[in-house]
Amino acid sequence: MTIGSSYSVGRSTPGSPSARPLPSARAAVPLGLRLLATALCCLVALALTAAVFVRTYPGQWLDGLLLPRAERGGGYEQETVLVGPAKTLLASFGSPTLLAALLGAVLLVGVLRRRLVAGVVGVGMVVGAVLAAGVLKSALPRPDLQIESSTTHNSFPSGHVAAATALLLAFMLVLPGWARRLLAVPGAAGVSVIASATMIAGWHRFSDVLGGVLLGVALFCLAAAALAGLRGDRDADGEPDGGSLWRRLAEVAVGLVALVWALVAVVPGLAASVQRGALAAIVVAGATTMVLVGVVVFLVRSADFVVPLGARRGGLPSSADVQKIS
Repeated sequence: MTIGSSYSVGRSTPGSPSARPLPSARAAVPLGLRLLATALCCLVALALTAAVFVRTYPGQWLDGLLLPRAERGGGYEQETVLVGPAKTLLASFGSPTLLAALLGAVLLVGVLRRRLVAGVVGVGMVVGAVLAAGVLKSALPRPDLQIESSTTHNSFPSGHVAAATALLLAFMLVLPGWARRLLAVPGAAGVSVIASATMIAGWHRFSDVLGGVLLGVALFCLAAAALAGLRGDRDADGEPDGGSLWRRLAEVAVGLVALVWALVAVVPGLAASVQRGALAAIVVAGATTMVLVGVVVFLVRSADFVVPLGARRGGLPSSADVQKIS
């Protein structure tokens, strides 16, 4: 007769499944849900920006304080030698030939990287950003609140900035993770330059630029969530090991150094060429663009948007997959 329990302690019975570690809280949240939550935050921020800067007295006053109307001509064109280069840049970026070439490049990279579906979604995202910006301008009347040097012309959000943001993020859909991180800083800097040019040329106010960036990021998160749903991805990459963690820290350090260098090199020149309000608007808009682009690149840092042309909802295998299995 044995004394004690007959159950073995610390051992599993033969043939029983081995214990699995519990998933972390971050890994348990699907990538698509995280992207949808980010898109919702951007849309809420877009709505608040429109409500405050377009519909309220303090918002319109702040826009006018940062970018006051010119004394001659009645527009918001800034009194600086940078007006000419800004208009030239905007005319070049708005060229249908250049835009068609850039969208073609997105599709070409998508084909080469076997991400044709992602490339098509990226092109649609850019076109959708331009159309959505036009619809919002027509749907958001700007009331006359009797603010000195103000105008009732509504330019919220900026279509140029929304298109530039969406174009940058369209490349994020078709590029691999390491290329996305390399493109993040120079790409965000390029969007910031477009945003600054629209304000210097007097085409848009400060709030219009913020609205354009938020619109582009929101559309990207929705598009990326849809692609992640087609693939059934639940997590971007799992928990990072020591090597990848140090690599990411190094990438962040390099990005911060580049950003600080850009501020040190560019801001003094801007300060000597534009007024304080315009300088503050340019710096805040650039920093906001950098942060938002950095957030979305971090979310999809290792996500793979390779979606087969015959992908079906629910992860059901295609007929070709069934033949391979049989």
